[in-house]
Amino acid sequence: MLDYPLVAAVAAVLREGSFERAAEALHLTPSAVSQRVKLLEERLGQPLVVRGGPCSATAAGAALARHAEALRLLEADLAEQLPGLGDASAPTLPLAVNADSLATWFLPALARLGPERGWLFDLRLEDQDHTAEQLARGEVLAAVTALATPQRGCRSLALGALRYRATASPAFVARHFAAGVNATTLASAPCLVFNRQDRMQARWVEARLGRPLAVPRHWLPSPQAFVDAALAGLGWGLNPEPLVLDLLARGALVDLPGATPVDVPLHWQTLRAADRLLQPLTRAVADAARTVLHPEKDLPA
Repeated sequence: MLDYPLVAAVAAVLREGSFERAAEALHLTPSAVSQRVKLLEERLGQPLVVRGGPCSATAAGAALARHAEALRLLEADLAEQLPGLGDASAPTLPLAVNADSLATWFLPALARLGPERGWLFDLRLEDQDHTAEQLARGEVLAAVTALATPQRGCRSLALGALRYRATASPAFVARHFAAGVNATTLASAPCLVFNRQDRMQARWVEARLGRPLAVPRHWLPSPQAFVDAALAGLGWGLNPEPLVLDLLARGALVDLPGATPVDVPLHWQTLRAADRLLQPLTRAVADAARTVLHPEKDLPA
Protein backbone atom coordinates (compact mmCIF):
# COMPACT_ATOMS: atom_id res chain seq x y z
CA MET A 1 0.00 0.00 0.00
CA LEU A 2 1.14 3.53 -0.74
CA ASP A 3 1.85 5.89 2.10
CA TYR A 4 -0.13 8.87 0.86
CA PRO A 5 1.64 11.57 2.91
CA LEU A 6 4.84 10.45 1.19
CA VAL A 7 3.16 10.51 -2.23
CA ALA A 8 1.75 13.97 -1.47
CA ALA A 9 5.28 15.21 -0.72
CA VAL A 10 6.55 13.97 -4.09
CA ALA A 11 3.58 15.51 -5.90
CA ALA A 12 4.07 18.83 -4.11
CA VAL A 13 7.76 19.03 -5.01
CA LEU A 14 6.99 18.35 -8.66
CA ARG A 15 4.04 20.71 -8.72
CA GLU A 16 5.85 23.58 -6.95
CA GLY A 17 9.27 23.00 -8.50
CA SER A 18 11.30 23.00 -5.28
CA PHE A 19 11.43 21.45 -1.83
CA GLU A 20 11.14 24.88 -0.21
CA ARG A 21 7.90 25.83 -2.00
CA ALA A 22 6.52 22.31 -1.48
CA ALA A 23 7.20 22.70 2.24
CA GLU A 24 5.24 25.98 2.30
CA ALA A 25 2.32 24.36 0.48
CA LEU A 26 2.27 21.38 2.85
CA HIS A 27 2.98 23.44 6.00
CA LEU A 28 6.09 21.38 6.68
CA THR A 29 9.81 22.11 6.85
CA PRO A 30 11.92 21.53 3.72
CA SER A 31 13.80 18.88 5.69
CA ALA A 32 10.57 16.98 6.42
CA VAL A 33 9.57 17.10 2.75
CA SER A 34 13.01 15.89 1.70
CA GLN A 35 12.84 13.02 4.21
CA ARG A 36 9.43 11.92 2.91
CA VAL A 37 10.58 11.97 -0.71
CA LYS A 38 13.77 10.07 0.17
CA LEU A 39 11.82 7.49 2.18
CA LEU A 40 9.42 6.78 -0.67
CA GLU A 41 12.29 6.55 -3.15
CA GLU A 42 13.99 4.01 -0.87
CA ARG A 43 10.80 1.97 -0.51
CA LEU A 44 10.23 1.90 -4.25
CA GLY A 45 13.90 1.36 -5.05
CA GLN A 46 14.09 4.12 -7.67
CA PRO A 47 14.42 7.89 -7.93
CA LEU A 48 11.22 9.92 -8.23
CA VAL A 49 12.51 13.48 -8.31
CA VAL A 50 15.39 14.93 -10.31
CA ARG A 51 16.81 17.60 -8.02
CA GLY A 52 17.42 20.89 -9.78
CA GLY A 53 15.98 24.29 -10.46
CA PRO A 54 13.21 23.52 -10.93
CA CYS A 55 12.89 19.93 -9.77
CA SER A 56 11.54 17.55 -12.39
CA ALA A 57 10.03 14.08 -12.38
CA THR A 58 11.39 10.73 -13.36
CA ALA A 59 8.90 8.48 -15.18
CA ALA A 60 7.94 6.87 -11.88
CA GLY A 61 7.66 10.25 -10.19
CA ALA A 62 5.36 11.56 -12.91
CA ALA A 63 3.10 8.53 -12.53
CA LEU A 64 2.92 9.03 -8.77
CA ALA A 65 2.21 12.76 -9.11
CA ARG A 66 -0.58 12.06 -11.59
CA HIS A 67 -2.01 9.49 -9.18
CA ALA A 68 -1.86 12.01 -6.32
CA GLU A 69 -3.75 14.66 -8.29
CA ALA A 70 -6.34 12.08 -9.41
CA LEU A 71 -6.80 11.17 -5.75
CA ARG A 72 -7.34 14.83 -4.84
CA LEU A 73 -9.88 15.00 -7.66
CA LEU A 74 -11.66 11.99 -6.18
CA GLU A 75 -11.66 13.58 -2.75
CA ALA A 76 -13.09 16.83 -4.13
CA ASP A 77 -15.81 14.87 -5.93
CA LEU A 78 -16.64 12.91 -2.77
CA ALA A 79 -16.75 16.10 -0.68
CA GLU A 80 -19.43 17.45 -3.03
CA GLN A 81 -21.51 14.32 -2.48
CA LEU A 82 -20.86 14.12 1.25
CA PRO A 83 -20.61 17.69 2.61
CA GLY A 84 -20.03 16.32 6.12
CA LEU A 85 -16.51 15.36 5.08
CA GLY A 86 -15.57 19.03 4.93
CA ASP A 87 -13.74 20.80 2.13
CA ALA A 88 -11.19 18.77 0.23
CA SER A 89 -8.04 20.51 -0.97
CA ALA A 90 -8.41 21.84 -4.50
CA PRO A 91 -6.92 19.43 -7.02
CA THR A 92 -4.41 20.73 -9.55
CA LEU A 93 -5.13 19.17 -12.94
CA PRO A 94 -2.11 18.81 -15.24
CA LEU A 95 -3.29 19.29 -18.82
CA ALA A 96 -1.42 19.45 -22.13
CA VAL A 97 -2.59 21.95 -24.75
CA ASN A 98 -1.17 23.52 -27.88
CA ALA A 99 -0.46 27.25 -27.83
CA ASP A 100 -2.88 28.11 -30.65
CA SER A 101 -5.80 26.47 -28.84
CA LEU A 102 -4.84 28.28 -25.66
CA ALA A 103 -4.78 31.58 -27.56
CA THR A 104 -8.12 31.09 -29.32
CA TRP A 105 -10.68 28.90 -27.52
CA PHE A 106 -9.40 26.78 -24.61
CA LEU A 107 -9.30 29.30 -21.75
CA PRO A 108 -13.09 29.85 -21.58
CA ALA A 109 -13.48 26.16 -20.67
CA LEU A 110 -11.12 26.58 -17.71
CA ALA A 111 -12.71 29.89 -16.72
CA ARG A 112 -16.05 28.13 -16.51
CA LEU A 113 -14.80 25.22 -14.41
CA GLY A 114 -12.20 26.91 -12.20
CA PRO A 115 -14.58 29.08 -10.13
CA GLU A 116 -17.42 26.55 -10.34
CA ARG A 117 -15.44 23.56 -9.08
CA GLY A 118 -12.53 25.20 -7.30
CA TRP A 119 -10.14 23.28 -9.53
CA LEU A 120 -6.64 24.53 -10.28
CA PHE A 121 -4.87 23.93 -13.58
CA ASP A 122 -1.28 23.19 -14.53
CA LEU A 123 -1.06 23.74 -18.30
CA ARG A 124 1.80 22.18 -20.25
CA LEU A 125 2.29 23.85 -23.65
CA GLU A 126 3.25 21.56 -26.50
CA ASP A 127 2.69 21.28 -30.24
CA GLN A 128 -0.62 19.54 -31.02
CA ASP A 129 1.30 16.72 -32.70
CA HIS A 130 3.13 16.00 -29.44
CA THR A 131 0.73 16.73 -26.56
CA ALA A 132 -0.44 13.10 -26.52
CA GLU A 133 3.10 12.05 -25.69
CA GLN A 134 2.68 13.66 -22.28
CA LEU A 135 -0.39 11.47 -21.74
CA ALA A 136 1.62 8.41 -22.70
CA ARG A 137 4.33 9.36 -20.20
CA GLY A 138 1.73 9.83 -17.45
CA GLU A 139 2.54 13.52 -17.01
CA VAL A 140 -0.99 14.87 -17.59
CA LEU A 141 -4.58 13.75 -17.07
CA ALA A 142 -5.89 15.08 -20.38
CA ALA A 143 -4.66 16.73 -23.56
CA VAL A 144 -5.76 18.64 -26.63
CA THR A 145 -4.08 16.74 -29.44
CA ALA A 146 -4.08 16.23 -33.20
CA LEU A 147 -3.97 12.49 -32.56
CA ALA A 148 -7.36 10.83 -33.08
CA THR A 149 -6.34 7.34 -31.98
CA PRO A 150 -6.60 7.09 -28.19
CA GLN A 151 -3.38 6.67 -26.30
CA ARG A 152 -3.22 3.49 -24.25
CA GLY A 153 -5.66 3.76 -21.35
CA CYS A 154 -7.30 6.90 -22.75
CA ARG A 155 -10.53 8.03 -24.37
CA SER A 156 -10.59 10.33 -27.39
CA LEU A 157 -13.26 12.89 -28.28
CA ALA A 158 -13.27 14.75 -31.62
CA LEU A 159 -13.51 18.51 -31.03
CA GLY A 160 -13.47 19.90 -34.58
CA ALA A 161 -10.71 21.61 -36.54
CA LEU A 162 -8.77 24.80 -35.94
CA ARG A 163 -8.52 26.61 -39.28
CA TYR A 164 -5.28 28.28 -40.33
CA ARG A 165 -4.64 30.91 -43.00
CA ALA A 166 -1.32 31.39 -44.80
CA THR A 167 -0.99 35.15 -44.35
CA ALA A 168 1.44 38.03 -44.66
CA SER A 169 1.34 41.80 -44.92
CA PRO A 170 0.36 43.27 -48.31
CA ALA A 171 3.83 44.82 -48.62
CA PHE A 172 5.50 41.46 -47.92
CA VAL A 173 3.37 39.73 -50.57
CA ALA A 174 4.12 42.48 -53.10
CA ARG A 175 7.84 42.21 -52.36
CA HIS A 176 8.21 38.42 -52.33
CA PHE A 177 5.27 36.92 -54.22
CA ALA A 178 4.62 39.31 -57.13
CA ALA A 179 5.45 36.38 -59.42
CA GLY A 180 3.23 33.99 -57.43
CA VAL A 181 3.93 31.36 -54.82
CA ASN A 182 6.42 28.92 -56.31
CA ALA A 183 9.70 27.24 -55.45
CA THR A 184 11.75 30.26 -56.44
CA THR A 185 9.75 32.82 -54.47
CA LEU A 186 9.32 30.56 -51.42
CA ALA A 187 13.07 29.90 -51.30
CA SER A 188 13.73 33.58 -50.66
CA ALA A 189 10.68 34.59 -48.60
CA PRO A 190 11.20 34.20 -44.83
CA CYS A 191 8.50 32.18 -43.09
CA LEU A 192 7.49 32.12 -39.43
CA VAL A 193 7.94 28.92 -37.38
CA PHE A 194 6.71 28.39 -33.81
CA ASN A 195 9.41 26.01 -32.57
CA ARG A 196 11.58 23.08 -33.63
CA GLN A 197 8.59 20.72 -33.56
CA ASP A 198 6.40 22.96 -35.71
CA ARG A 199 6.05 21.34 -39.14
CA MET A 200 2.99 23.23 -40.38
CA GLN A 201 4.78 25.64 -42.72
CA ALA A 202 7.03 22.86 -44.04
CA ARG A 203 4.01 20.64 -44.76
CA TRP A 204 2.20 23.54 -46.42
CA VAL A 205 5.17 24.20 -48.70
CA GLU A 206 5.47 20.50 -49.55
CA ALA A 207 1.74 20.26 -50.33
CA ARG A 208 1.97 23.37 -52.50
CA LEU A 209 5.02 22.25 -54.48
CA GLY A 210 4.66 18.48 -54.32
CA ARG A 211 8.12 18.23 -52.75
CA PRO A 212 10.00 19.48 -49.69
CA LEU A 213 11.85 22.78 -49.91
CA ALA A 214 14.21 24.46 -47.48
CA VAL A 215 13.00 27.98 -46.77
CA PRO A 216 14.40 30.80 -44.59
CA ARG A 217 12.77 30.84 -41.15
CA HIS A 218 12.17 33.10 -38.18
CA TRP A 219 11.53 31.27 -34.88
CA LEU A 220 8.69 32.85 -32.87
CA PRO A 221 7.27 30.73 -30.00
CA SER A 222 4.08 32.77 -29.50
CA PRO A 223 0.78 32.85 -31.43
CA GLN A 224 0.48 36.61 -30.97
CA ALA A 225 4.10 37.09 -32.05
CA PHE A 226 3.21 35.20 -35.24
CA VAL A 227 0.46 37.72 -35.97
CA ASP A 228 2.59 40.72 -34.99
CA ALA A 229 5.52 39.51 -37.11
CA ALA A 230 3.26 39.04 -40.13
CA LEU A 231 1.83 42.54 -39.62
CA ALA A 232 5.36 43.95 -39.38
CA GLY A 233 6.31 42.32 -42.69
CA LEU A 234 8.85 40.01 -41.09
CA GLY A 235 7.58 36.88 -42.81
CA TRP A 236 4.62 34.74 -43.83
CA GLY A 237 3.04 32.06 -41.67
CA LEU A 238 0.01 29.91 -40.98
CA ASN A 239 -1.99 31.88 -38.43
CA PRO A 240 -5.06 30.57 -36.58
CA GLU A 241 -8.05 32.06 -38.38
CA PRO A 242 -9.71 33.42 -35.21
CA LEU A 243 -6.63 35.61 -34.58
CA VAL A 244 -6.49 37.13 -38.07
CA LEU A 245 -10.08 37.36 -39.36
CA ASP A 246 -10.44 41.03 -38.44
CA LEU A 247 -6.99 41.83 -39.84
CA LEU A 248 -7.84 40.09 -43.11
CA ALA A 249 -11.14 41.96 -43.31
CA ARG A 250 -9.29 45.29 -42.83
CA GLY A 251 -6.58 44.38 -45.32
CA ALA A 252 -3.82 44.63 -42.73
CA LEU A 253 -3.00 41.02 -43.62
CA VAL A 254 -3.73 39.13 -46.83
CA ASP A 255 -3.78 35.48 -47.82
CA LEU A 256 -0.83 34.32 -49.87
CA PRO A 257 -1.77 34.16 -53.57
CA GLY A 258 -3.75 30.99 -54.28
CA ALA A 259 -3.57 29.81 -50.66
CA THR A 260 -6.48 27.84 -49.26
CA PRO A 261 -7.22 27.42 -45.54
CA VAL A 262 -5.62 24.53 -43.66
CA ASP A 263 -7.80 22.68 -41.15
CA VAL A 264 -6.13 20.86 -38.26
CA PRO A 265 -8.54 18.41 -36.53
CA LEU A 266 -8.18 18.42 -32.75
CA HIS A 267 -9.16 15.82 -30.16
CA TRP A 268 -9.56 15.77 -26.39
CA GLN A 269 -7.96 12.72 -24.82
CA THR A 270 -8.48 11.84 -21.16
CA LEU A 271 -7.14 9.05 -19.01
CA ARG A 272 -9.83 6.40 -18.56
CA ALA A 273 -9.01 6.19 -14.87
CA ALA A 274 -10.02 9.83 -14.43
CA ASP A 275 -12.60 10.02 -17.23
CA ARG A 276 -15.71 10.13 -15.04
CA LEU A 277 -14.23 12.74 -12.71
CA LEU A 278 -13.14 14.87 -15.66
CA GLN A 279 -16.57 14.79 -17.32
CA PRO A 280 -17.42 18.38 -16.27
CA LEU A 281 -14.16 19.57 -17.83
CA THR A 282 -14.74 17.47 -20.94
CA ARG A 283 -18.17 19.06 -21.41
CA ALA A 284 -16.73 22.54 -20.92
CA VAL A 285 -13.91 21.85 -23.39
CA ALA A 286 -16.35 20.51 -25.99
CA ASP A 287 -18.65 23.53 -25.53
CA ALA A 288 -15.76 25.99 -25.86
CA ALA A 289 -14.42 24.18 -28.93
CA ARG A 290 -17.79 24.47 -30.68
CA THR A 291 -17.62 28.26 -30.48
CA VAL A 292 -14.43 28.43 -32.59
CA LEU A 293 -13.54 25.12 -34.23
CA HIS A 294 -15.06 23.95 -37.48
CA PRO A 295 -17.18 20.80 -37.05
CA GLU A 296 -16.02 17.64 -38.79
CA LYS A 297 -18.95 17.65 -41.18
CA ASP A 298 -17.68 20.99 -42.57
CA LEU A 299 -14.18 19.69 -43.21
CA PRO A 300 -13.02 18.65 -46.69
CA ALA A 301 -12.90 14.90 -47.30
